[in-house]
Amino acid sequence: MLEETGPEWLSEEVKTGTTIIAIEFDGGVVLGSDSRVSAGASVVNRVMNKLSPLHDRIYCALSGSAADAQTIAEVVNYQLDVHSIEIDEEPQVRSAATLVRNISYKYKEEMSAHLIVAGWDRRDGGQVFATLSGLLTRQPFALGGSGSSYVYGFVDAEFRRGMSKEECQQFVVDTLSLAMNRDGSSGGVAYIVSIDEHGTEEKVVLGNDLPTFFDQ
Repeated sequence: MLEETGPEWLSEEVKTGTTIIAIEFDGGVVLGSDSRVSAGASVVNRVMNKLSPLHDRIYCALSGSAADAQTIAEVVNYQLDVHSIEIDEEPQVRSAATLVRNISYKYKEEMSAHLIVAGWDRRDGGQVFATLSGLLTRQPFALGGSGSSYVYGFVDAEFRRGMSKEECQQFVVDTLSLAMNRDGSSGGVAYIVSIDEHGTEEKVVLGNDLPTFFDQ
C-alpha cells in the first residue's frame, strides 16, 4: 500500500528567496526588501517583512532560510538589549554586525542565512555591513538574496556617493522593482526602512505602486 504524502512544499525548507539591499547616505541608511517567501516552487507567504530590528536604530535584512535568519536576528536583538544595559548607552552598529558575523560563522555548517546589518550610531553615523560565513565588511551599499544577481549592473551604474535620503529611498525602490520583475523568488511588496539620528521611518510600497520599466 502506497504511503500517503502531503503537498511537496510541506517537505521543502522555507526560504526567503529574496532581494535585500542597504545603502548609506550622509547621516543615515536606507534598507529595503521584497516580501515573498517560498518553499520549493510554492509561495508560502506573500507579505513577510524581511527587515528585522536589532535595536532602536539598527536593523538587519534577512535572506536564506527564513527560520535560520529569524533566529539569528532574535538572538542578536536579545544580546544587544543586554549589552546596551551593561554599557548604559546605545550599541554601535559594528557591535551588532559582529554578533551576526560570529553566529553565522559558528553555525555555518548548520544554518543557511545571510544578513545585511545597517543602522546609525553616534560614533560613526550611518553604516552598512555585509556579513556572510565569517565575513564582516563595511560598504557604501550591500545587496543580497537570489534577486541581487539581476540588478548588480543597475546598482553599479546608478550608485553615486553623496546621495540624499530621498534619492537613496528611490534608488532602493527602483532596485527592488527591477529584481522583483526578473527573479521568480522575489515579489510582493517593497518594505523600506530609513534610519538616522532622528529615529526610524518604516514604509511599505505596494506592488501596483512600484515603478515600472520599459519591459513591464
